[in-house]
Amino acid sequence: QVQLVESGGGLVQPGGSLRLSCAASGSIFSIAAMAWYRQAPGKQRELVAAISSGGITNYADSVKGRFTISRDNAKNTGYLQMKSLKPEDTAVYYCNANLKYSGSSYYQGYWGQGTQVTVSS
Repeated sequence: QVQLVESGGGLVQPGGSLRLSCAASGSIFSIAAMAWYRQAPGKQRELVAAISSGGITNYADSVKGRFTISRDNAKNTGYLQMKSLKPEDTAVYYCNANLKYSGSSYYQGYWGQGTQVTVSS
């Protein structure tokens, strides 16, 4: 009933920028929080950034000052603006949302399919 669709990934040079989008579809009642995770080959999936329904944000130290997470509640869409990208940022980026949809009695987590971000010269 609920699907998260990510877009915006691609190949960029070091120092470049990308904006990732995460669109939630379905009969959604509310989204409590949204977050972005990433996973590089051979590494564990890590939290990159998170944003609450009230706009409170948290960032991994490795991206603080370079990445900005935001959301558009009217569109049920989250964003991750990435600036000053480094080769170390290369990974598959996943969107996560804790949401409640119409007909559900509780909030639960959903994952997007992931989008590849490659930072290379």
